Amino acid sequence: MTSSTPLFTSRRERRLWFWALAVVVAIYSTLGLAGSLAEMLRERNLLPPALLVLMFVTVAAIVGSGLKRRPGRREIWVALGVAAVYGMAVLRMGGSIEERTHLFEYGIVAVLIYQALSERAQNDRRVPVPAVLALVATVALGWIDEGLQALIPNRVYDNFDVVRNTVAALIGISGSVVVGWLNAALDRRRAGKM
Repeated sequence: MTSSTPLFTSRRERRLWFWALAVVVAIYSTLGLAGSLAEMLRERNLLPPALLVLMFVTVAAIVGSGLKRRPGRREIWVALGVAAVYGMAVLRMGGSIEERTHLFEYGIVAVLIYQALSERAQNDRRVPVPAVLALVATVALGWIDEGLQALIPNRVYDNFDVVRNTVAALIGISGSVVVGWLNAALDRRRAGKM
């Protein structure tokens, strides 16, 4: 008789996969509504402020994902750095404001997948290079997003959106890795002083 291995290694991993799925479903299910929502926000002059709020929520999620305790000064500097990178990416990236929201959507997806894979690896499951796997998975999900848009009237497949999704995943995963690394370094330092 063989014992079956549970699908998830912890409640945290299950929650992270659930939230990753929920975000992807939200992205995919609103593909047909995105233009209408953006137009409504534009008419009320709320599109730029909404983008700014999304940027800060994304940065908070990325930095928060790497924290195991209350944020310290170093994490605040990382948060400001991630915010600056997102801000510059938003400013430099071509296309409309709506197209720039890919940076936030897929940044969150990437962080959730990265954290789920990292949790799995920490619980003694074989997960080679969680950051790379999270990047590949997020890029694949972004490509599916574009493929679905090709099937929707008034939407188009855009390779540059795939690039935006990839940049978002890179920024999100990098920020989460840096915060996690800082936390681990601070924990080791504190343990050495005791």
